[in-house]
Amino acid sequence: MALCLKQVFNKDKTFRPRKKFQPGTQRFELYKKAQASLKSGVDLRTVVQLPQGECINDWIAVHTVDFFNRINLIYGTICEYCTGTGCPVMSGGPKYEYRWQDNHKYKKPTKVTAPQYMSLLMDWIETLINNEDIFPTRVGVPFPKNFQQVCKKILTRLFRVFVHVYIHHFDRVISMGAEAHVNTCYKHFYYFITEFSLTDHRELEPLVRIFFCMPS
Repeated sequence: MALCLKQVFNKDKTFRPRKKFQPGTQRFELYKKAQASLKSGVDLRTVVQLPQGECINDWIAVHTVDFFNRINLIYGTICEYCTGTGCPVMSGGPKYEYRWQDNHKYKKPTKVTAPQYMSLLMDWIETLINNEDIFPTRVGVPFPKNFQQVCKKILTRLFRVFVHVYIHHFDRVISMGAEAHVNTCYKHFYYFITEFSLTDHRELEPLVRIFFCMPS
């Protein structure tokens, strides 16, 4: 039996605490606007477009945080099946392997298990989005000059979560009846990153070959 969205993305399965937007801020209003468009049934290609008169960095910030929350929850639904034994390498099939580098503890690309990669990734993103110097929340405080590059790196690595889930764990997604929700999230993510050129096209190759998750 298919699970409803509330059951699939249950808070008990959250991999990391959900990052929320502060009510009353411009970013909160943008988030509400984006969510309203999603729920209205508007074509996803249109939903991701920058609203007239809005700041592109605010729009990218809102979506980066929202995708972090949503992809975090998606991985949380299958994380008990993604183990160091079953997934000894963070990969997307036999042709694609992702190594971890953060220029701190891991100064060189390092082979880690898939669950280790996911944990390191979510910690790394959480640190970035909570950093006021990168994701400022105070009115009048500008984004840093490299803001879009930072978001590009975040979104590229989040895309790898989709790759791993689709190629290695999609049977679990199907067994929960969650494939429609995951596919919709993927399509939304795909349209957003391509709309603003936030991921290198080479990163998209692992899923281009999988017909059921290609945007229609």
